[in-house]
Amino acid sequence: MPDGNSAEVVLSAMVRKLLSYAEHHKLALLSGMTCLLAANSLKAVGPLAVQRSVDSLNDRFTSATLLFYSGVIVAIALVQAGFTFMQERLILGVARSMERDLKHDFYSHLQKLSLEFFQQYRTGDLMARYTNDVSAAVVSTPSAVMCAANHLIMLAIILPLMARLSGKLAVLAFAPLLLVILTTLLLQKWIQSRFKDVQESFGQISIQAQEALWSMRTVRAYTQEQAQMEGFREVSRQSVNYNLRHTRLSGALYSLLQFFIGLGYVAVLWQGGDLMAAGTLSLGQFLQFILYFGYLAWPMYALVWELNAIQKGKVSMDRIEAILSLEPAIQDSASPVTVREIRGAIEFRDVSFQYPGADSPALSEISFCIAPGQIVGLTGTVGSGKSTLLNMIPRFLEPGSGEILVDGYPIRKVPLKTLRSSTGYVPQETFLFSDTIAANVAFGNEKATEEEIAQAAMDSGVGSDVSGFPHGYRTMVGERGATLSGGQKQRISIARAILPRPSILLLDDALSSVDLHTEKDVLGRLRKVMQGKTLLIASHRISTLKDADVILVLREGRIIEQGSHDELLSREGTYAQMHLAQLLEEDLVISPHPAQWTECAKDGHSVKTVSGLPFQNYD
Repeated sequence: MPDGNSAEVVLSAMVRKLLSYAEHHKLALLSGMTCLLAANSLKAVGPLAVQRSVDSLNDRFTSATLLFYSGVIVAIALVQAGFTFMQERLILGVARSMERDLKHDFYSHLQKLSLEFFQQYRTGDLMARYTNDVSAAVVSTPSAVMCAANHLIMLAIILPLMARLSGKLAVLAFAPLLLVILTTLLLQKWIQSRFKDVQESFGQISIQAQEALWSMRTVRAYTQEQAQMEGFREVSRQSVNYNLRHTRLSGALYSLLQFFIGLGYVAVLWQGGDLMAAGTLSLGQFLQFILYFGYLAWPMYALVWELNAIQKGKVSMDRIEAILSLEPAIQDSASPVTVREIRGAIEFRDVSFQYPGADSPALSEISFCIAPGQIVGLTGTVGSGKSTLLNMIPRFLEPGSGEILVDGYPIRKVPLKTLRSSTGYVPQETFLFSDTIAANVAFGNEKATEEEIAQAAMDSGVGSDVSGFPHGYRTMVGERGATLSGGQKQRISIARAILPRPSILLLDDALSSVDLHTEKDVLGRLRKVMQGKTLLIASHRISTLKDADVILVLREGRIIEQGSHDELLSREGTYAQMHLAQLLEEDLVISPHPAQWTECAKDGHSVKTVSGLPFQNYD
């Protein structure tokens, strides 16, 4: 069981965080609290008017007297309602503003976190924190705090009035209410723990739903609809179980509180009857006391909801703070260099990198130099480190050791905005927004004209495709570009990358979905666009790289060969074998008949030929 100070411990960190967001709304909060105080003061006056009207029945009672007291009660109720409306509008308005500010900060913080963070946290869980947890933290919690403040003020006003009517009766009335408070405080730790399970299960449902919607084509292609439904049903069942555990505890607590409050009414009626019989208390005063007790009984009953909401806010704020407390792994240097323009010279000096949890490094002691205006190719087997190397140039990843220089400056010293605005990047996984083709091409370059957008599309080889669409550049591409082919999505991504005419262009297997003829056309266009600028292309296709000035061949994170296409072929190493293997594949497309295969021995290796083309087995 938690100790007596647990409520203070639970609230302290969350209150400090919420106060930091409420700081800009001091006037509205002060006005709201003033209205709250006024509403409660008027609420205390109402039972006094009831007492006077009831006691006036004994003597000097007239219809005018009844009309007067009725008018007083109605007037008090109307003014009180006005203050209550203003208190709700002001304080809950502040809560919504705080929700907006926290969501903005949460979203902004996500933009600064490294790629490794997004490999660790799943999209559905982040969405659950952004929506459900933020609302619980800064909407439900301020509402609960407002109600708690309201009830504390009411308690401070009503208790002295009750004691003035009868001290003994006030003690009897308040004793069961103390049991309410103690029971709620004792159970709050369990409530918090069970709500944490509820929130985490909500995150799992979000993850499951998001992945199911994104993978709908794959699910249908493999007829896995039933398996997906079973998986979602299991996650939902677990979420329901967590919610039921939380609801059972809250329900039991509500029932217990009703019992305690009922005991209070019994004690008040029993003792109040004796006091009236003894003439110590008039009927009007007894009714006044009963009304005051009702005003206190409801706050005690509502205390469960208030502490429940505050506990939920605590859990939710912890989940939000777990993200906000993470320091961005990649930030601007404290002493950046002043760079007006990136020319495109790149140098890697003994750069190594290992992903967290990986058994071996993704890159090991990588060293090379690129002069401005060079075209550099990267090739190698899957997992050889090509994408990791490219991701280090715009500082999406930081080297574990070694140093990267851009135009002779350590890349850590170059401001991120300068570096990334001078770098165009097309990743392996093409992503398009659910918007028009024009908006996707102009993403990050909102001031681009229609002519500039069209020119970028032409330079990437997709302009003729777009012209054939009924709505041209205003065609909606659907979610993640679902209405376009893979090749069209890749070329639109290239158009987006080259629109601002970057000094460095990185293409990570960005032409894998187009045919060889289209690839040749796009590469020819890019060479003209990037003339005098640096172009790095990672690809498995030798045809994509053969015209590069320098080709780097990677294996297991190391550069094993380096040179031009002709130089690498003459060495008859790994690159030459890859080249021959791809020529063989092309030849097999034309003449795939087994009858054309012959086998012979050459230099101790098994060599097969197709139409006279040698091929050494290559893994």
